[in-house]
Amino acid sequence: MSQHTMYNIIDRKKNGEKLEKSEIKWVIDGLMDNSIEDYQITALLMAIFLKGMDPEETADLTDAMLYSGRTLKFDGENVIDKHSTGGIGDKASFILAPIAAACGVKVPMIAGRGLGFTGGTVDKIEAIKGFKTSLNLDGFEKLLREKGMVLIGQTDEIAPADKKIYALRDVTATIDSIPLITASIMSKKLAEGANGIVMDIKVGSGAFMRNRVQAKKLAKSIIATAKRFDKKAVALLTNMNQPLGTSVGHSLEIRESCEVLKGNGAKDITELSIHLAAHMIHIGGAAPSFTKALSMAKKTIKDGSAFKKFEELIKNQGGDVSQINDYTKLPLAKVQLKVLSPKTQYIKNFINDEIGFLCTELGGGRKVKSDIIDHGVGFVFHKKIGDKVQEGEAILTIYHNKDQIDKADEVAKKILSKVIKFSKTKVSKPEIIYEIVR
Repeated sequence: MSQHTMYNIIDRKKNGEKLEKSEIKWVIDGLMDNSIEDYQITALLMAIFLKGMDPEETADLTDAMLYSGRTLKFDGENVIDKHSTGGIGDKASFILAPIAAACGVKVPMIAGRGLGFTGGTVDKIEAIKGFKTSLNLDGFEKLLREKGMVLIGQTDEIAPADKKIYALRDVTATIDSIPLITASIMSKKLAEGANGIVMDIKVGSGAFMRNRVQAKKLAKSIIATAKRFDKKAVALLTNMNQPLGTSVGHSLEIRESCEVLKGNGAKDITELSIHLAAHMIHIGGAAPSFTKALSMAKKTIKDGSAFKKFEELIKNQGGDVSQINDYTKLPLAKVQLKVLSPKTQYIKNFINDEIGFLCTELGGGRKVKSDIIDHGVGFVFHKKIGDKVQEGEAILTIYHNKDQIDKADEVAKKILSKVIKFSKTKVSKPEIIYEIVR
């Protein structure tokens, strides 16, 4: 019989006491064998949310969750993963992974689906016909070892405790807790065998972290946890106060990712993707310095080797490669509505999360988990913060279906009245990378 009781553990955490490693492991074991009730787990999650966890407790929670399922090991190989906290128009994974892979880094991607206002990486890649994201762990490991890059959806084999805890956090307002976020991310990254991790922590109106103070706390927590597991890590705090790149919506973002890989991308998404990839190349040991890694990353776009890697990824997982060479084959919505500026003015800022919600209104996201996503709808922004827009000039284009004309008009009105803020005077263009935390 265990000496631990859930009542005592909740009571101690409620009073701000530190939990022992054996207590944390006992709780996760009980969660997995259903010997502890959900309501007791949620009480503990709320106590952790309110009282926090120190770095040692956070690492112990990560450890217990990590070993709740299967784990992979790639000793001596430069297996480096990147994790983004998610945002509007964030398609960086499709760009940085081929760049890093073209430079000899192995990139394991176990990605999520979209819920709330941010789009999911798995949903986006499924705009490509035939692309299989539901490989099991053996298939994942084989592809990673042989091809150097793989992208799958979350699997029950990896950190299953995280899946259970996340579902409870989602409905009990305990999502935005730094120790819980850290353990959730790191348990999955460590279980998939990554030897290093590059974090892209989004800050702003289109991110879960609205300010830099919170974002930096999360960065430090992730890095401290990575170090406790003897893994290399670096975190970038990046701007999420406007859509990243120009496109929001599944097929539109795949098309834009291809354009970035071909060297024709918008400045912000290109700069961010290249920098994230360069950090992966550097900590993966494929380059002796960050400066060298950066020039290697840029070269893969110039010489076409990164785009070739993206083609290989699609081919290796059963996707139709012709769709990324001929965008008309992508499932794009047939009707386009240009949203025009009522007067000559500057773009001041975006209420960014609203863009995600409006994309969902058109069918490009889920309100509930069972919703089917329309890969074809979305937005292409022609103007961003700091740009001047003339009266009658298009600010963005809405892609929608024939039966959505009224809905698209409504969305256009909302964007002009609520989502985009304008200024009569010149506005400076924002930086994309705020800070690097090591």
